[in-house]
Amino acid sequence: MKLVDTSAWIEQLRRGGDPTVRERLEALLVTGEAAWCPIVRLELWNGARGDHEGTVLREMEKELPCLEISPPVWDRAAKLAHLARERGVTVPGTDLLVAACAQHHGVNIEHHDKHFDLIAGLALA
Repeated sequence: MKLVDTSAWIEQLRRGGDPTVRERLEALLVTGEAAWCPIVRLELWNGARGDHEGTVLREMEKELPCLEISPPVWDRAAKLAHLARERGVTVPGTDLLVAACAQHHGVNIEHHDKHFDLIAGLALA
C-alpha cells in the first residue's frame, strides 16, 4: 500500500497531468494499493473544481482506504517539523503531516512534490 499525496492525485485528476505520475497512480488503483488520509482528502475537496471532480472524490471516499491521523501521527509530524527547522529545511505543515502518517502506518508515499524528498533526508528516531 502507498499513501497517495495530494500532489499525485492532482496529476491524476487534471487533464495534462504528468503521464509518469498518472501511470504510477493508475497501477496503484488497479492493484488496490492506493490509500489516502484525512488531510489529503481535505486538500482535494478544497481544490475540487466542477461536478466531475466532486463525483470522483465521492467515489474515492467509498473505495479508498483512509489511514488514520491519530495523536501519535501528530506527535511525529511535530518532531519532523522540529528536525526540519533545525536543519534549515522549510516544509509545509501538511506535507509533514502526510509524511508522519505514512511513517506511522509503515507505508511509502506516492507524490509529485519535492518536499517529500527533503523529508526523506531527515532521520527521525
